[in-house]
Amino acid sequence: MYQVLYRKYRPKVFADVYGQEHVTSTLLNEIKEGRISHAYLFTGSRGTGKTTCAKILAKAVNCEHNQNGEPCNECEVCKGLDAGTIYDVVEIDAASNNGVDNIRDLREEANYTPARGKYRVYIIDEVHMLSTGAFNALLKTLEEPPAHVIFILATTEVHKLPATILSRCQRFDFKRIQPETMSVRLKEVAKAENMNLSDEAALLISRIADGGMRDALSILDQCAGRSRDIDEALVSDVAGIAGREALYELSQAVSEKNSGKALDIISTLHQNSYDMERLCVEMINHFRNFLIAKTVNKSRELIICTDDEYKNILSSAEAFTLPNIIYALDLFQQTLTQIKGGANSRIEMEMSFIKLCEPKLETSQEAILSRLSSLENAVKNGVVMQAQSSAPVQEKKIIPEEPAKEIEPPIKEEPVTEKQEAPAQEQPKEEQAEIDMPVKHEEISAPAPQQEAPVQSATQEEFSQWPDFMEAVYKKDIALYGILNGSKGYVRGDFFLIDSKNPVVRDFIKIPTHAKAIKQALYDVTGTIFKLGLFKQAPKAEKSTDPLEDLISKAQGNVKIDVD
Repeated sequence: MYQVLYRKYRPKVFADVYGQEHVTSTLLNEIKEGRISHAYLFTGSRGTGKTTCAKILAKAVNCEHNQNGEPCNECEVCKGLDAGTIYDVVEIDAASNNGVDNIRDLREEANYTPARGKYRVYIIDEVHMLSTGAFNALLKTLEEPPAHVIFILATTEVHKLPATILSRCQRFDFKRIQPETMSVRLKEVAKAENMNLSDEAALLISRIADGGMRDALSILDQCAGRSRDIDEALVSDVAGIAGREALYELSQAVSEKNSGKALDIISTLHQNSYDMERLCVEMINHFRNFLIAKTVNKSRELIICTDDEYKNILSSAEAFTLPNIIYALDLFQQTLTQIKGGANSRIEMEMSFIKLCEPKLETSQEAILSRLSSLENAVKNGVVMQAQSSAPVQEKKIIPEEPAKEIEPPIKEEPVTEKQEAPAQEQPKEEQAEIDMPVKHEEISAPAPQQEAPVQSATQEEFSQWPDFMEAVYKKDIALYGILNGSKGYVRGDFFLIDSKNPVVRDFIKIPTHAKAIKQALYDVTGTIFKLGLFKQAPKAEKSTDPLEDLISKAQGNVKIDVD
């Protein structure tokens, strides 16, 4: 009968146990010096070697010719224990033998001397599954067992064990096996089985296994069932995960704010039977690599990948700011929780990418910080952020600044320097304020506006119908009503300027639906179609002593931002 790889290549000596040198070296020294404890506790995640080390320890303490603490595997006792013909080593599954009666039977058996070896060894696997009564029944025997008895307790959830049990055992914590160490072992097994395993495939299997050697060997076994030549593509296909190219394409779609492209990629992966939960985990690891690349000086040591992929990670991370990455990680973590809770995995993943590609749809604090970070990064780099606008060019107007008050910077694709001046013979053109949203006149039924007075003669006054305006807004857009609450307005010519201390107002009214609601409410109250702007207090005459404020002021004056 065929024997699976993780059973066939289970270590038989401590030297074959990979990634747990801190445990095996201590156990070897105790056996050599004869300082064997009566109770051991092995704890760690699945597949890290807890049960394997327990079996090796049981053989080593009973071996007739142990070699520097290692079992010889040649004597009658070692062979008998491997074959199961010697009953001095007893394995107990605490998940199915967790009652008081089971522990009482164990205590009675422990009084009998070993039949062939030096010790009777009881290996209790998943010991955290024992009931409270069973733990209490085990306490006295565990503390003062007969001289010929050794208890080895193994568990993946050590926090569930009573403190009275923990204090009676020597505790050994098994670490997750590092991907580099695991890939070496996988290459050895593949060579022994006449498989051609590439380095990239071995590393990918190690990442998927998440520190468990048993899981890694199971994946390798499954790949060998498809082909003896195992590469990264085959591993991705067998494990049902997205290839590295798909991850980079998805992150690029996020950086480009292209939700359509992201959904097309997800659709293709779903049609190819890729697991959406695994895709979510891969995206978390992918953005984690971006996080390490952005924050750690020697990030190469913390990112498990090939040299070529590391270069791709560094270049792709440049498209994201640190708040963007943290927001994406938080969002994918929430998505993973939703998927594990039974939600439709594909829909949850699609919603996550839409939120990442369309930040204005998400109003959480993290999303707003992510958007502000993108804006600050653009200002710092001197980048002109431009979006499509349906307003005709000839309708744009310029609102000049007055000494006491200031309007947000006008919309232009090229920065306007202080030295640029209009010819004396030409009348200065008017342009919409920065946040004015294009709304077709036919959407609001009203007579065509009359010829306006020159901008120089326009006066600014406080909007006296604000309560009526807010009541109209409440009927059309409750969310907008909450944002504008506590604000006030000013009228300058055909511009309606909003004065608010709420920093969210600026981004909120850039959304076309909210801008249309404001204009419609103004028309219902006044019968006039206004353009929108933000009221901004004029800077104080005193010179700022903070250099950062000066830099921010200069950046705001030199970078122009167009919005929908």
